[in-house]
Amino acid sequence: MMFKSLDFLYVPAPDIESSVQYYTQVLGGELLWKIHAYGVWVACIALSKADKPYVLLADHIHKNDVMLIYQVENLDNAIKQLKSKGWKEENRIEIPPGPCCTFRDPAGNALVIYENVRPHIMDEFRGKIDSNPLHADT
Repeated sequence: MMFKSLDFLYVPAPDIESSVQYYTQVLGGELLWKIHAYGVWVACIALSKADKPYVLLADHIHKNDVMLIYQVENLDNAIKQLKSKGWKEENRIEIPPGPCCTFRDPAGNALVIYENVRPHIMDEFRGKIDSNPLHADT
């Protein structure tokens, strides 16, 4: 199998603070980290006792759909293999652990593959909560 694991659910969160509050206070998730880099906000939430998948809330996702992010051993090799089967790449994005490639299934559902080129980033980011100057209570 090409996919190693389902690691993240990438969830649109245009108002990052409201989304973090909902996922932690209403759903009972644990905020692992919240960072602001390259002009975007991303927060990582653990919603279950299992390590994965984590919820990545992101304020820069414009389509209103959840992306399933699967880890692959080697992104370039996976892309070549999928293209040989008629697969069509939609976009390249980046998440803290590494580069991603997005695509859609026949029903239009968003799928993402990524290579974990920064395997220690989840541990390094744990507990890092960047402040949002627009929200004094964060």
